[in-house]
Amino acid sequence: MQLTAQPRAAQPKERTRPAGRRDTDGMAVASFVLGLVGLLVMNVFLGPVAIVLASLALWRGTERRGRALLGLGLGVADLVVLAALVAADGTMSWSIAG
Repeated sequence: MQLTAQPRAAQPKERTRPAGRRDTDGMAVASFVLGLVGLLVMNVFLGPVAIVLASLALWRGTERRGRALLGLGLGVADLVVLAALVAADGTMSWSIAG
């Protein structure tokens, strides 16, 4: 009695991305969120962090290029808002009550 090999059922390939690609996509999203939040609070800290994360994500080739570019733009906007507030009242903080 001779056994013959039976063809295996075709299994669908799983789409997996390298861990590094996931990290860069996460950096792009984080830069966007931090840049957006930085427009309202702690722009002296969140603006530069958003710029650095977006730059790293773009340099490493993220798939979320648009989100990284938005994060970069929002990080720069954070610093522009900070500069305008410092020029307006000479402090690095601002308040609504005037």
